[in-house]
Amino acid sequence: MEEIVKLESVTAYNKMRGVATLHPLITVIDLSKAKPMPAQTFNFGLYAVYLKELKCGELKYGRNLYDYQEGTLVFIAPGQVLGVQPNVKTFEPKGWALLFHPELIKGTSLGKHIQDYSFFSYDVNEALHLSDQERQIVLDCFGKIEYELQHAIDKHSKKLITSNIELFLNYCTRFYDRQFITRDNAIKGTLERFENLLNNYFSSEKPVNIGLPSVAYCAAELNLSPNYFGDLIKKETGKSALEYIQSKIIDVAKERIFDINKSLSQVAYDLGFKYPQHFTRLFKQKVGLSPSEYRMLN
Repeated sequence: MEEIVKLESVTAYNKMRGVATLHPLITVIDLSKAKPMPAQTFNFGLYAVYLKELKCGELKYGRNLYDYQEGTLVFIAPGQVLGVQPNVKTFEPKGWALLFHPELIKGTSLGKHIQDYSFFSYDVNEALHLSDQERQIVLDCFGKIEYELQHAIDKHSKKLITSNIELFLNYCTRFYDRQFITRDNAIKGTLERFENLLNNYFSSEKPVNIGLPSVAYCAAELNLSPNYFGDLIKKETGKSALEYIQSKIIDVAKERIFDINKSLSQVAYDLGFKYPQHFTRLFKQKVGLSPSEYRMLN
């Protein structure tokens, strides 16, 4: 079995890349001046952001191989696994890396809201592709953080460093919103596939055998990470992925309720509910009537 190397400190990462440690909890690295990462698989105990500026193909992220495109940002959260592929015929890319330990942001504004930056859990095929202007903003943010690392640590250091990381991540949120819009055709294709997935699901025996379709199930069937899938659906429809699934459940339920040969309990079980009362509660919440009241409208 392949050994997985744990990267739990900024100092250990810097040593591996052959760069000096200016702060024990954060580093900004010019990759053109660093050693290549060895061909191993790493379990990160750090937050990491990579900006690659040349095409290369050295990374395996989770189970997926990934070839960076020029001007691409990839985000890694603590606990995620990243592999560097052996014998990849490529040159060491230009670019930058920002890594910071979770301890850096404890007790800060960023620490309270880090989970809101859902792109840390996106798959690599959902990476952020930057325009030239966006790339310059990213480099400016990295430059400000690097300036603080060059400055002697004082009582202002932590606040200024974490504020600049937060500013950078807020820009990335905006850039992802732009990417969702500019990739409109791909998004509409995903929505169409999502709709077809739900239609096929409820016309099969899966609800009885598996239960209600979850957001994670739908994301996996569409080859997307749950967070990216949820963000995409929310930005395109205004509904969360769960709300979209529930709307489909109600649409199907409205048709089946009028089949008087089936009890309302059987309708609930056929839709994938374990308990009929859960179906009744959801239906009344969404429709304003109970299933039995709705059936009487026929």
